[in-house]
Amino acid sequence: MFTSKPVHKLSSASKRVRFYYSVAIIITIALGLASRIYASTLPDILSDHAGDVLWAIMIYIGIRIIWVHRSLLFVAILSLLFCYLIECSQLYQAIWINDIRHTMLGGLVLGKGFLWIDLVRYTFGILLAVGLDDMMLKLRRVR
Repeated sequence: MFTSKPVHKLSSASKRVRFYYSVAIIITIALGLASRIYASTLPDILSDHAGDVLWAIMIYIGIRIIWVHRSLLFVAILSLLFCYLIECSQLYQAIWINDIRHTMLGGLVLGKGFLWIDLVRYTFGILLAVGLDDMMLKLRRVR
């Protein structure tokens, strides 16, 4: 009557890789929050751009955790699409979503208003994340 589907167990290598990505996401979140908190003490280029670049890197890492065995290109495209969709959603200004955006977490996740430059920042962040990810994958293969 009830059939159960086989449970796919993660290999120890997959668990280890996901752990490293999880540590990377925590570090990225900390850096992103610090870029907002200490913006007045940072050089203008960092205070203006670092938060959005780090947000995109965080999205890339989060998607990479889910699809750890997929290609870098797949994860990069999915990450860019997600970032762009969130940015474009800021063009929608209904009261209910603006109420969410006015909370701290809602503002960090959904943003406050559409800016074209944010698309450039997200693209740079994803490219940086892919470059770092590719470098780390190659280093791991050398060992």
